[in-house]
Amino acid sequence: MSDCVILVDNSNVFIEGQKFSARQKGALKSSPLDRDPADPSWRINFGELIICLAQDRHIHAAVLVGSRPPKNDSVWDAARVSGFVVTVHDRNSLNQEKAVDTELVAQGTEIICSAPEPMTLIIVSGDRDFLPLVNVAHRRGWFVEMWAFSSSFSPNGIMATSVDRVQPLDLVFHSIGTHDFEWPIPTS
Repeated sequence: MSDCVILVDNSNVFIEGQKFSARQKGALKSSPLDRDPADPSWRINFGELIICLAQDRHIHAAVLVGSRPPKNDSVWDAARVSGFVVTVHDRNSLNQEKAVDTELVAQGTEIICSAPEPMTLIIVSGDRDFLPLVNVAHRRGWFVEMWAFSSSFSPNGIMATSVDRVQPLDLVFHSIGTHDFEWPIPTS
């Protein structure tokens, strides 16, 4: 299986990458009830991400789904230039992300069912909403990898134990992202 299909949940990678970066820089919660700190300077390098995920395999298809914001199309254009087919959905009135996981499952199922032969499916998210897609892929003889930051899934959870291979994005963090500015801002 030298061909692969890559499906990326942009928000999952972006948010968890910012949290991972903050932890790497020593940012801590003020209280246990606080949200995990996120490094606002960290950005995904889509070109490096697709290279890391493919691991020298031929890419049959690469799909990235995200949500607005950002309204700035340069983020989505950067993903397109790097080889992703990009779909973007608007958030709902409460600013919640909607339709991203469903879009990835729908597009992934379509690709799997129309492929001439089994390949490797690379799901970039630890979200268990992708279990139906994993099941479709396995029924069709595909090998399934899950790539996600270790903070976004349980190693003994249903998603991690349902795929054939788990790849922590923690291990390629420095390759798949950049920092646009210094954070935290040094105090003098």
